[in-house]
Amino acid sequence: MIVVVEGPSAAGKSTWCRRFFPEATVGEFPPTGALGQLPVRERHAIWLEMNCGRWRQALAAAKSQGFAVCDTDPFKLHYTWSLWRLGEVEEAEWRVAADASRRAFAQQRLGIADLLLVDVPPADELRRRREADRRETGRQRRAFALHQKLAPYLRDWYEAVERLDAGRVRWQLPQDGVLDPLPPPRHPRSGVGIFDALIAELPS
Repeated sequence: MIVVVEGPSAAGKSTWCRRFFPEATVGEFPPTGALGQLPVRERHAIWLEMNCGRWRQALAAAKSQGFAVCDTDPFKLHYTWSLWRLGEVEEAEWRVAADASRRAFAQQRLGIADLLLVDVPPADELRRRREADRRETGRQRRAFALHQKLAPYLRDWYEAVERLDAGRVRWQLPQDGVLDPLPPPRHPRSGVGIFDALIAELPS
């Protein structure tokens, strides 16, 4: 079983994962702001390799322990799609990222998790959580304002994922950490068929 925990900045993803599944969590990779100076194809190639590495970790943990929880989705194409929908990147960049991810799916190097916990709190709640976290840890969250703007598109993306196979997306993080009832493992998790089906479900 592979579970993804996703949401905008300050939604509480990492805190929830550390609290309930510290031994099973595949952590998010650190900020990669310096990559923004690279050419588009090179930048997305590096991001993709990082994401494929996290997917490998999740597969290995699920095989050895029976369970893996990903702090943010290894299949993070939703980020570039959301930036494009918001008007922050050109369509050409979205196409570069989508084509690269499709090749990774064709090679079984990336996939869609079995269960996705997606929490998109209201903007005022996100701001409250950001301030509380800043007081406690000093974390600045420099991209916080952008993530707030991306939140509606994040929801659109996972609504499309839900349409692929109803019941696999849940719109909150359970406060007690209990995930039951669990769906069966997704079949298939990867391949161009499921990738193309998802892209076809996205709002045009």
